[in-house]
Amino acid sequence: MCGARLPAAERGRPPAYCSRSCQAKAYRRRKKERAAPAVVPKGAAAPATVTPAAAGRRREIAEAVWRIAAGRGLESASMREIAAEAGVSLRVVQYAFGSKHRLLVEALRLLHEENEARARARVARLPDPTDPRAMLRTVLGEFLPLDAQRRMALRVFVAYYVRSLTDPALAEVFLHSEQPLEELVAALIRQAGPDGGLESGLDPWREADLLVSGVTGLGLDVLHGRRTMAEVWRTVDYHLDRILGPA
Repeated sequence: MCGARLPAAERGRPPAYCSRSCQAKAYRRRKKERAAPAVVPKGAAAPATVTPAAAGRRREIAEAVWRIAAGRGLESASMREIAAEAGVSLRVVQYAFGSKHRLLVEALRLLHEENEARARARVARLPDPTDPRAMLRTVLGEFLPLDAQRRMALRVFVAYYVRSLTDPALAEVFLHSEQPLEELVAALIRQAGPDGGLESGLDPWREADLLVSGVTGLGLDVLHGRRTMAEVWRTVDYHLDRILGPA
């Protein structure tokens, strides 16, 4: 432990420590190493050897983050509050995620996965998935509070956006340069093509940018009660008629 010469054995096994003080230090070091949380480097992927039980526990903790973010905002999401909301100890949360930043990033990733799975299921149920208007309505509807899950997700994304304004590390993750939704909407508009109803002279990317940002803002108005979903859909259909021609 300390490098000092060990005393000679009087009987039985030879001593492992030079003194009781050295033995106590070794005990405290082992205890600290066992209790230390598994720290995941910033931006690194989750460990590949997570057991099903551990994955389920991480999911429960992430859902606690969603509930706090949607109900009270991320400013209320301390590690202790998250642990209490999830019904686990603070030590469990620390062991599972290592840091608050990593927890917030993982909770956001899991929410994106949840939304993507639900969106794919809704697209699969479309009568004609090759219809660009139907596809566009379905894709844009994912950012409208059409049910409890999408309402919660929209509130969580707003909470992350607010937090990203004062948290540069979170902003790097949340406000990345990629724009997958805009790219998808632009691709669907292009698929309509000159023969498929796309109005000539339009820029698919600019139209996609306007549609996505507009729908997001309209969804927030629905959350505040300033607009109804019927009004929002009339606005969406108005712009789809302008881009693709009358239905």
